[in-house]
Amino acid sequence: MLGVSGVPAVVQFCIMLCLPESPRWLFMKNEKAKAIAILSKIYDIARLEDEIENLSVAEEEERQKRNDVKISDVFKSKEIRLAFLAGAGLQAFQQFTGINTVMYYSPTIVQMAGFRSNQLALLLSLIVAAMNAAGTVLGIYLIDHFGRKKLALSSLTGVIASLVVLAGAFFGKSSGSSNELFGWIAVLGLALYIAFFSPGMGPVPWTVNSEIYPEQYRGICGGMSATVNWISNLIVAETFLSVAEAVGTGWTFVILACIAVLAFVFVIVYVPETVGLTFVEVEQIWKERAWGSGYNTESLLERGNDN
Repeated sequence: MLGVSGVPAVVQFCIMLCLPESPRWLFMKNEKAKAIAILSKIYDIARLEDEIENLSVAEEEERQKRNDVKISDVFKSKEIRLAFLAGAGLQAFQQFTGINTVMYYSPTIVQMAGFRSNQLALLLSLIVAAMNAAGTVLGIYLIDHFGRKKLALSSLTGVIASLVVLAGAFFGKSSGSSNELFGWIAVLGLALYIAFFSPGMGPVPWTVNSEIYPEQYRGICGGMSATVNWISNLIVAETFLSVAEAVGTGWTFVILACIAVLAFVFVIVYVPETVGLTFVEVEQIWKERAWGSGYNTESLLERGNDN
């Protein structure tokens, strides 16, 4: 079982041997021909010219910036703080709305719903996992056609509704009813949860985190946001069964639904729509949010210590 898990890693390793470097990084390293060759495979001629121009501007700006960025620098600049809040917040809410709990404990949840057969519980959990994979593939299409922010909000709306369905099913089950209908409603709620989560809140946090940081901060902020994701995952995974035992499974899903509502509000308030924008345009969004719409074209780092 553990050996089979190594197969995807080998496949990924082989595929990554063919993965090109970031055109932006190549441009900064003065390997412009390689960068343009990669960009030409992605964009048509009109867009290619714009991208090359943007990279040329970015290269000149990078020459004037510091080379070393520390973690503390992320919190000194108001613009970067806002960007990191949006990115890390999305990663935290991705976990605190319960996705990995559902994936880890789906057989247990199915048994909690009244299906005592281990084989049936595992079968239903495999169906849930398959839906997660299919939904993620769908998200690849939707994320550019529907937009990051709209997709996240639509996803969270469905997540809230499905968590309410799950909570209602477990409340009905805990009331002493022997009706198997509540068990099937719980399984339906579980399936709906995955169907809504996987195309939206699954890929959106990772996509947004790759787009919202300036070049100099992209690596460190992306790493910090990923750390937030896995710490949140650890907290949720370690506490789910304990909370379910303490307050009941129904109330546990109510708590997750409330967190999903907070996530919905968070996305509306803090997360910008980045689809179709260049890095320069996204950077300008944070400047305007930090200093107002009248803020001019000062470099993002020139005011790093102002606040």
